[in-house]
Amino acid sequence: STRKDMAGEEYTGLKECGPAPNCFCSTDNVLDDPEHNIPSWKWPKSFGGDTKRAFSELEQVISAYKPGQSNIDGGGFQIVTSDLDKGYIYVQFEALKAGYIDDLEVALIQGYDEGVVQVRSSSRVGYLDFGVNAKRINFIAKALSEKGWDAPGVDFATHQDYAIQNSVA
Repeated sequence: STRKDMAGEEYTGLKECGPAPNCFCSTDNVLDDPEHNIPSWKWPKSFGGDTKRAFSELEQVISAYKPGQSNIDGGGFQIVTSDLDKGYIYVQFEALKAGYIDDLEVALIQGYDEGVVQVRSSSRVGYLDFGVNAKRINFIAKALSEKGWDAPGVDFATHQDYAIQNSVA
């Protein structure tokens, strides 16, 4: 989708993260914002251009997500939007104690390579996330990798500022 950045210029991608160390997005420019940028996920070559097959598998992996894994998202999650034909899934995750809601989006966006899924995981409120978004992305990425996807997670070696500020690593 086309959006406008803070300078008013149009760009294609998911919503940018902003300055807080509580978000990751594969469409954030790696040169402008290396602390928030993560690699996009590539589905197996055997899927060809079959968006529906890729997003069906992605939905299955998300549906198998374990609330409470790594002591996060204990309040559960809900898939709010799932359009497998267009290649878009939006999920809300809930913290157990405070009830904070975090957002996860995965999308096929025109203008990027075929077979590539863009990813964004972000806290809605607060400045720090105490590693929650990284843990969530890494859990899903690992499950996808086990199914043959090229799905890197958040690497604390390349996201040192995030790791330090959120006391993780």
